[in-house]
Amino acid sequence: MVSVAFVCLGNICRSPMAELIFKNLLDERGLSSDFRVSSFGTSDCEEGSAIYPQAKKTLVMHGIPGSHTARQISLADVKNSDYILVMDSGNLMDILRLTGGKYGEKIFKLCSFTASPRDVADPWYTRDFERAYEDILDGCKSFLGYVLNNKSSLYGKKI
Repeated sequence: MVSVAFVCLGNICRSPMAELIFKNLLDERGLSSDFRVSSFGTSDCEEGSAIYPQAKKTLVMHGIPGSHTARQISLADVKNSDYILVMDSGNLMDILRLTGGKYGEKIFKLCSFTASPRDVADPWYTRDFERAYEDILDGCKSFLGYVLNNKSSLYGKKI
């Protein structure tokens, strides 16, 4: 089983969108049982909050179901994940601070797997949830392709 954790600042917009988009991609391909997918925030500022309404609305418009409650990431969460996929450079620095610079082999920016590496646009500031959705979808599809092409025998199980 491949464990993937998506991370943003508050865990109410981008990372829960990524979690639900990625779960949807896995469902469409019949791969859900081969992955454990979660999302977290680097801050506890939104701990216990539901997904931000505009983020949820954007997902619903694209036919992506699901709900979410915000949680802050811990060092144990990092240790127990195969991949930590952050949304931007600030999240990356926060995770590296949390880990003391360890576990770098499993920490990536989500869009580093795409044809045009970039930060995921932050809709909290831009209010452009559709652009964030497109960035996240591109990152999730590219990451899934990476895993399927390069890591298909993880844990001795063909995925």
